[in-house]
Amino acid sequence: MKDFLNNIVPLPDSFFEQPTLELAKALLGCILVKETNEGITAGYIVETEAYIGPDDRAAHSYNNKRTPRTEVMFHRSGLAYTYLMHTHCLFNVVSGGEEKPEAVLVRALEPLNGIDFMKTRRGVEDLTRLTNGPGKLTKSLGITMEDYGHSLTIPPLYLAEGYRPESISAGKRIGIENSGEAREYPWRFWVTNNKFVSRHQKAEHVFY
Repeated sequence: MKDFLNNIVPLPDSFFEQPTLELAKALLGCILVKETNEGITAGYIVETEAYIGPDDRAAHSYNNKRTPRTEVMFHRSGLAYTYLMHTHCLFNVVSGGEEKPEAVLVRALEPLNGIDFMKTRRGVEDLTRLTNGPGKLTKSLGITMEDYGHSLTIPPLYLAEGYRPESISAGKRIGIENSGEAREYPWRFWVTNNKFVSRHQKAEHVFY
C-alpha cells in the first residue's frame, strides 16, 4: 500500500486559487486520496459540480448564508467542505477565496487504489458502482464529517496530480430542481464517456 504513495504528488495550495468554474474542470483527472488505519484508498475524479454562492440559488451559501455548516466556505480555498445529505456524507472542495463562499462538489471517482477496502465498505463487487455517486465515493474512501475543514494538500485527505482528460463534457447539475434558474446552469462537468460518472446525459458543451 505504501508503494502507491511513492508516485503521488500532492497538489499545492496555489492550484485551488483558480476561479470555481475553472477549478471544477481542473479537478477532473486529479487523484483524491484518503489514508485511514485500514489502509489507503484513492480514485481519479471524473465528475464535479460547481456552486457559486451567494448568487447561486442552488448553493448552500446563497445570499451569503453563514451557518455552522457553511462556515468553512467563507475561508480560504483548498479546504474540505463535508456535509450530510440524508444519511450520506458528501465531499466538496472549498473555492472562491476568503469571504467568497463557493465550492466544487465531487460527484464520482474512478477507483484507483484500495479497491478491496472500497468493496468491503460498500458491500458491492461491481467496480462501476463503487464510487459513481457523491455518497458512494465518500463511503468507499472513508471520508466522514471529521474531515470538515481539513486542508486538501496534506494527509489524511488530499488531492494529487493525476491525468489531463482528453475531453470534458458539461451539462446541468443534478438534484437541484427547486433552485429556480440555477437548475439550468451547465455547471456539472465530467470526463467524456467515462463509465464511472454518476449519470449519463447529453452534453451541452464539450471542452478540448
